[in-house]
Amino acid sequence: MTSTSSASWYAPGARLADLAQALADGRLTSRALIETALERIAAAGPAAAPVFVQLDADAARAAADASDALRRAGTVLSPLQGIPITIKDLFDVAGQTTRAGSRVLADAPPAVSDAAAVARLRHAGMVLLGRTNMSEFAFSGLGLNPHYGTPLSPYRRDQARVAGGSSSGAAVSVADGFAPVALGTDTGGSVRIPAALCGLTGFKPTAARIPRTGALPLSTTLDSIGPLAASAACCALTDRILAGLPPELPPARPLRGARIGILRNVVMDQLDAEVEHAYERALRALAAAGAQLEEIRFDPLDRLGEINRYGFSAIEALAWHRHLLAERGDGYDPRVRQRILRAQSASALDYLDLLAARRATIAQAHAQWQTLDAVAMPTVALAPPRLAELATDDAHFVATNLLMLRNPSIVNFLDGCALTLPCHAPDAAPAGLSLVGLGGADDVVLGLGLSAQPVLDAARA
Repeated sequence: MTSTSSASWYAPGARLADLAQALADGRLTSRALIETALERIAAAGPAAAPVFVQLDADAARAAADASDALRRAGTVLSPLQGIPITIKDLFDVAGQTTRAGSRVLADAPPAVSDAAAVARLRHAGMVLLGRTNMSEFAFSGLGLNPHYGTPLSPYRRDQARVAGGSSSGAAVSVADGFAPVALGTDTGGSVRIPAALCGLTGFKPTAARIPRTGALPLSTTLDSIGPLAASAACCALTDRILAGLPPELPPARPLRGARIGILRNVVMDQLDAEVEHAYERALRALAAAGAQLEEIRFDPLDRLGEINRYGFSAIEALAWHRHLLAERGDGYDPRVRQRILRAQSASALDYLDLLAARRATIAQAHAQWQTLDAVAMPTVALAPPRLAELATDDAHFVATNLLMLRNPSIVNFLDGCALTLPCHAPDAAPAGLSLVGLGGADDVVLGLGLSAQPVLDAARA
């Protein structure tokens, strides 16, 4: 089978279930998928350059050939065997250097083994296409990278708008059809922000759901690992493999009768008009499908800025980076270095107070939301901002970054899980609606997402 024959299957927005079925039926080969991906990357030219920090063409071809040979012999490791996936440059891959989007790690020794998440993807037979670019050390929600370039959102690309971060290259690799799914991380929105700004679906699981061994940390408290893809079903299937569960979809949960809390305080402040319009239209569609929407407030959000004045990310990142900063601090992105060093004035008491405040806030959320199936909020407040304004104006960058992170970071602070679903009209600025659950409610949120996505897609048309 030639790569040309795979092009109609492997278009941007390709669903994993369709690819898996075509591979199972023999209408498609893994090698054809890889060749089509590589041809598409080559055809994109300069636009593809910032997406990858390393493209593993030869290794991907070899893995695809091995997958096809296994199928011919009757061995199928999982439904996703032979399907390409991109890997964020935060994960160890045996024999490769984990740069984490930074020049200061470019000469670090290659990893001796795969990260746990990468190992599970390989065990399922997925084909690693390459390492995707990111905000340096995952410490920004905007995706700018002065070392390897900045991936751009597909929205009005001629205007050079950012893809969001920190999993910026991961999102663009899917949005541009280089791969049908990408592996990212999420500490304060780093899966959901770029998914929303690139018109994709993204899932942030409960942090403990997927092992983080072999993933370079930003915050050991908040880090989580999740997929970006075209649909809730794609994310759910990939999540199951990452979580070490059987590779099958969780049961869909009907929207009719589902109780969804509509969070109104803090998360609705300073919304772009286009984002607010898309979000409110999406809520009307969910209500028309039978969901019981209940407007709620969560008072701790009004104090979260004060509670989080240092934040886990800065304090825990400083613990990891302090020696590297002392030796090679001049090689950091100055904005990232500044964010890490902000924690120098935090004391042990500040950190203990933060831990206690988090425990109390999580307990309050469990008490207040226990009768709800999920909570909804706009994934991010903003449409994709222009790169030029962010690159040249530090004050604008800081303010935009804080606003971009505000909504999704609430979920990480609550040790929750969240699925972002695109809710914008085809020609409008990308916007996402997030369905949020508390810790351990991953399959509930994914099940609701499986039912909500076709409803939202119909409302977008």
